[in-house]
Parts: sequence; C-alpha cells; structure tokens
Amino acid sequence: MAPVVDEAPLSSADVTLHPGTPAAAVACCEPDDGDAAGLSAAEATTVAAVLKALADPVRLRLYSRITAAAEPVCVCDIDDVGVSQPTVSHHLRKLREAGLIASERRGTWVYYSPVPGATAAVRAVL
Repeated sequence: MAPVVDEAPLSSADVTLHPGTPAAAVACCEPDDGDAAGLSAAEATTVAAVLKALADPVRLRLYSRITAAAEPVCVCDIDDVGVSQPTVSHHLRKLREAGLIASERRGTWVYYSPVPGATAAVRAVL
C-alpha cells in the first residue's frame, strides 16, 4: 500500500504539466530569500586561482613539500618531483602568483615558505 501524502493539490496556475505527468511528481521551489548568497565575484576569482594552481600534480607535490617543512625550502633541495629544474621553477612561480607561497633570495639560492592563511578561502568553500 502506498503511503498517504498530505499535499495541497496543484492548480494550473501553479505549474504547467506535460501530458501524462502526475501533479504529485512536480515539486515547487521556494524563492531564494538571499540567506545563502554564496561567493562574491571577487571571492570566486580568488578561490578559483588557488584551486587552479593546486590542480597540477607537480604543483600539489611542491606545495605539500613546502608546507610540511619546518623551515623554508631551498630550490636546490627540490629535485625529485619528476620534472626538470626549469619546470620546477615554472611551477613554483605559479604557486607564488596564486599567493600560496612566498620566496626569499639568500645569495644564489631562493627559499620558499607557505603563506599563512592562503588556503583559508578554499577551506571555507569546501
């Protein structure tokens, strides 16, 4: 036996049905009251840039290595991520442009460290 559903009947003013569609199968939506506004355009741009930077497997490995280190990581110590050194530099630049890491030149070498709170906007969305 089918459960009894206490619903107000729909009128033709409420919804236009396709032939053969039962009125009970059509659900009406309440208008958005604005409480769930979501991200602004600027926030969405920021979050998208961070997600785009982290979407590459090499960049994700680099970022995880930099964030896991207790001290800033020297570019000279990054050699086993599966790509050549010029490609590593390219990926580090992309992470820096996204605001995920900071760099500091010490003599000949560049050291990288995570930017505190750089992933906060992404965490808020997820």
